[in-house]
Amino acid sequence: MLITHATVHTITRGTVPDGSVRVRGAKIEAVSPGLLKPEAGEPVLDLRGAGLYPGFVDAHTHLGMWEDALTFEGDDGNEETDPVTPQLRAIDAVNPTDRCFSDAVSAGVTAVVTGPGSANPIGGQMIAMKTYGTCVDEMVLKAPVAVKMALGENPKTVYHGKDEAPSTRMATAAMIRGALCKARRYQKDCLRAEKDPDADPPEFDFKSEALLPALAGKTEVHFHAHRADDIYTAIRIAKEFRLDYVIIHGTEGHLIADGLKRAGARVLSGPFLSDRGKPELKNMTPACPGILAKKGILTAIITDHPVTPIQYLPVCAALAVREGMEYGDALRAITFNPAKICGIDSRVGSIEAGKDADLTVFRCDPLSLSAKPSLVIAGGKIVRRAEGFHAGD
Repeated sequence: MLITHATVHTITRGTVPDGSVRVRGAKIEAVSPGLLKPEAGEPVLDLRGAGLYPGFVDAHTHLGMWEDALTFEGDDGNEETDPVTPQLRAIDAVNPTDRCFSDAVSAGVTAVVTGPGSANPIGGQMIAMKTYGTCVDEMVLKAPVAVKMALGENPKTVYHGKDEAPSTRMATAAMIRGALCKARRYQKDCLRAEKDPDADPPEFDFKSEALLPALAGKTEVHFHAHRADDIYTAIRIAKEFRLDYVIIHGTEGHLIADGLKRAGARVLSGPFLSDRGKPELKNMTPACPGILAKKGILTAIITDHPVTPIQYLPVCAALAVREGMEYGDALRAITFNPAKICGIDSRVGSIEAGKDADLTVFRCDPLSLSAKPSLVIAGGKIVRRAEGFHAGD
């Protein structure tokens, strides 16, 4: 496919006012500031000046884990029988035929990170995946992309109700530390057994095995943390174990932006298109991602679907602009920044040669309330076309 006469918003390399993009198979082959000549038999999509954007990326959701219009039958996001479950894999729970995947595509959201909720101090393994398809194994971008850990109110509330630990923030942090210390000791015992033929290997420990990539810095740790003190606890634990960490939510991040900057933290900010439904959200504001971005903190905007439905990701970015975020920062916060933070930017997040051909076409500002994609391309194929949209051939 050859896309011509497009206003190409590459995100990382500026805007090409009358450009061409060649797609070959599932990849972007070339981005040109001029008019490329069609090859023999090559379909041509003339956008007549419409905006071409990369598919949007939501770096923290529970898409397919809590299924739409279902209760317990479709609730597969929290294993509330054990507070430490790093061995659980989102890939075994996601239902890609849940209709919210279609909602995502219809809004131009072509990639997400999804996984366990925040009931447990250690909840399991997150997955980065595309939103178009029917088999999760064929939709994977990266699995696991992160190990989910949670601090603050949620683990306390869940296990206090069971009269079990953790019922305090201290116990939550201690459980995380304990699991990491055990995994580190398990790793040393495994290495000793490999080097010393007289040493017996340790008994297989599934939980410790699941934490080894995080301890080695090969897999990120995503810390659910809303309150400022919980954010600092996440940073403290991450430094102690030298974890490659990301702050999820960071609701009070705007109150400690200088501290986050000094720590080199990255933040997935949101959701903020919702009510302040629990005490630790009392300082929630859609101004937060803009404040963080202006401090030079790598920030992305998230929906935490289904807290905010996935199709409103661009609306969340628009709301952040209304509350002071620079327009370009907001657009990056739902494209390149989430991809970079989650280590999938070699595939998605910008329009560049070699990346996946996940593209959206807008005839208007994509961050306006009334905006809907005229065309959505996923894996080099047109998967959504707005009624009445016609491109010249």
